[in-house]
Amino acid sequence: MELLKVDSLEKALEKLTDKSMGIKPETKKIKIENALGRIIAEDVISGENVPGFRRSTMDGYAVLASDTVGAGESMPVFLKVVGNVEMGEDSAIEIKAGQCAYVPTGAMIPDGATAVVMEEYCEKFSEDQIAVYQSAADGTHVVEADEDVARGEKILQRGRRIKPQDMGLLASVGHTEIEVYKSWTCYIISTGDELIDPDEPPQKGKVRDVNTYGLIGMAASLGFEIKGFEKIKDQEELLEDAVERGKNAADIVIVSGGSSKGKKDATAKILDKLSSSGVFTHGIAVKPGKPTILAVDEPSNSILAGLPGHPVAALIVFRQIIGALWNHKTGAEEELSTMAQIDTNLASSPGRKTFQLVKLTHTEEGNIATPVLGKSGLIYTMTKADGYIVIDRNLEGLKAGEKVKVYYI
Repeated sequence: MELLKVDSLEKALEKLTDKSMGIKPETKKIKIENALGRIIAEDVISGENVPGFRRSTMDGYAVLASDTVGAGESMPVFLKVVGNVEMGEDSAIEIKAGQCAYVPTGAMIPDGATAVVMEEYCEKFSEDQIAVYQSAADGTHVVEADEDVARGEKILQRGRRIKPQDMGLLASVGHTEIEVYKSWTCYIISTGDELIDPDEPPQKGKVRDVNTYGLIGMAASLGFEIKGFEKIKDQEELLEDAVERGKNAADIVIVSGGSSKGKKDATAKILDKLSSSGVFTHGIAVKPGKPTILAVDEPSNSILAGLPGHPVAALIVFRQIIGALWNHKTGAEEELSTMAQIDTNLASSPGRKTFQLVKLTHTEEGNIATPVLGKSGLIYTMTKADGYIVIDRNLEGLKAGEKVKVYYI
């Protein structure tokens, strides 16, 4: 194993995908009321039409459109009222030429009717007769039986992250359960003699453990479940024990810190020892995030990752590596993004893919992306950003005015 012989991000993902071929996310059926944010594991096909019957979108009178031709304020059309349709009831009425029936919003359209005239354009002359002051075309204020969803239609696709409106859609077609991917589980280990807990008072030479909590949040944002987390000193035996605990508890073991080339940095050695694959990536050509370590342990079906100790780098690499692998295995949709115009010249690091935090400003002309500058060891810089852009490793940078894709964070 050679330290920091870097892979491109694409090569590292290719290796990780290949080495983790045997690690497949499991699936399970869950109630739709618990489905928000979960990843759909199979296409959903509707077994019925929605709404299933023709409905009115307005309070008014169901008519034959042909009966209203030429109707206006000065020349109304007179129609016979043959009944009222009640909400939630089957309509036994059939509309013939010269007839109409009252229908409230959402009620069933009687057979024979081809349109609805809004109540505001009708005037009642007697119990069984109205004057219509506006013409209507076929289909006016009418929702057809399969206009929302048609039987046999694919309404949700594998890999979609379920939104509130999806839950409503599933209910509309009678799906009370849905097959989703089981969330991957994570075990997070933060290493460093300098780390103290967030509730400890400041001490010279010490810093509070930032990465544990940032990584817990990033894992949760990807839909993962946290199985455990711990903070340990830079001692090999402690790290080895912690990784063993993580392998037995979770699908993903994250070691934060100890991945660069230093005398106390034992992460690569331990991950190499405790994985069936051995460390196959130690160093990725990205900025920030170069000192990243990847390994896979097939017996425990776990992915082992050593992330940089710098908070911004750790969070970005987590999303770019572990998040990307999850998306690949589940077919999950890409992370949300938007286009913007960079507002200043921006240098990058040729030979390394650069991730640059940016703040978005929305204008009438479009989105403006302003770089949020700061070292990867400063977590506050990330809280000031709305997203990040990616500068290709073959570019020396960007010029002011260039279009960029901004990935939200």
